[in-house]
Amino acid sequence: MVEPSLHQLRLFLALSEELHFGVAAARLHITQPTLSRQIQELEKRLGVPLFLRDSRSVTLTDAGLSLAEEARETVAAMDRLLVRADQWARTLSAHVVVGTVGAEAAMPYTHAVLDHLRTLHPELTVEIRTLSFAEHLIKLLSGDIDVAFLRPPVPVGVELLELATEPRIACMPADDPLTRLPELSLADLGERVFVDVPPEVPRVWWDFWAVDPRPDGRRVRYGPVVFDMEGLLHAVASGQGMCFLPAAARELFPRPGVRYVNVVDLSPTVSALGWPAECRDRPTVRAVREAATAAMAEVRWERTPSP
Repeated sequence: MVEPSLHQLRLFLALSEELHFGVAAARLHITQPTLSRQIQELEKRLGVPLFLRDSRSVTLTDAGLSLAEEARETVAAMDRLLVRADQWARTLSAHVVVGTVGAEAAMPYTHAVLDHLRTLHPELTVEIRTLSFAEHLIKLLSGDIDVAFLRPPVPVGVELLELATEPRIACMPADDPLTRLPELSLADLGERVFVDVPPEVPRVWWDFWAVDPRPDGRRVRYGPVVFDMEGLLHAVASGQGMCFLPAAARELFPRPGVRYVNVVDLSPTVSALGWPAECRDRPTVRAVREAATAAMAEVRWERTPSP
């Protein structure tokens, strides 16, 4: 028996999910005849039919259904291997990938940590990647990035070094009558629609940012789904919802149609450096952790919430 290629297994999985040659081919960016030939070759190599085809439908055979799960595990294992290989390649080439979300790349502690990193490890090349709400934790846990400047809470598997704290404020449509008040409480905002994030984002993270549930037990009403900071600000400016942001947003994200208001009973937010727990002693990760520790010894920014 000739072993199937990883490429063929990926094609097989795509077709097993779509059950339509045309749709699967479009998803894979190949032609339908190419997909058909590859599936036939895979069936020949495995020695079993994987699909039942007629003029109207495509269905998995019993063998195809069983082997799809095995193929999925094989592909996932290879993906993990490639990620780990990339991690070690970055280590051996003295290359570190740093993720940021929101405005973290512009914050003073981020600059301080990266300055110390370049001083302590001049041989390192540093790549900064700005990531979406959904990406930053997923890519951190998968190893696509070595470390990330982010805002907790984080899911299990991520370790943190806290860098700073600051108040959170309400980010609201400028024409909302509540923006005329000097400050608000969470109770004032109980009926306002809150923007939402994609399901890939760990809910523990967005529940914190939405304060869901509220202190009185009420659940938050959600509106449009946003993927990044620009999408969030657009949704607010167009009156589709509101959100809570770090106080630094006043200076970093001024936008027409958006107003920022203090909320007296809103807990502060923490800024942190995060890394996968299983990678804490990898040389590149350790280098950034050492730089962050050194930077924290020369703190020049506010580390406690304003009174």
